[in-house]
Amino acid sequence: MRVIRKYANRRLYDTQQSRYVTLEDLRRLILDEEPFRVEDAKSGEDLTRTILLSIIIEQEQADGEAEVFSNDLLAQFIRVYDMAQPLPLARYLEQGTQLMLEQQKRMQDQWQQAMRHSPMELMREMAEENMRFWQQAIGQGQPGKPEPKEKSDKDDDK
Repeated sequence: MRVIRKYANRRLYDTQQSRYVTLEDLRRLILDEEPFRVEDAKSGEDLTRTILLSIIIEQEQADGEAEVFSNDLLAQFIRVYDMAQPLPLARYLEQGTQLMLEQQKRMQDQWQQAMRHSPMELMREMAEENMRFWQQAIGQGQPGKPEPKEKSDKDDDK
């Protein structure tokens, strides 16, 4: 697993690539499904969760139209922390999000499949299949019948 060290000056250092990285670089690692761990350079404390929350905050502020967390939803999250018996919200959100992402991928795959098989492509495939069928039916490889012999020059002499 890739290790990112966070220094006191708030800079993030990728130990695998030996270079400083930004939150955007870490976001790209997430999108590429590359696992990493962020740790405090001095203490070794795991800071991954805090950095992931920072990436989410940056995303939420970057594009107002792509908001995932409404004010009401954030307020509800805060209320969950104050419950005597907190809900297993993390597990529910993880499973729900995973299901949503899988369904989205499946829909994208099906859409791409449908686009590959446009009506014109389907018509072309059917026409080719029909052509093969009729060629066989007319005698060019008809099942159960011998192939017609090609005439040779000797056959013409008879």
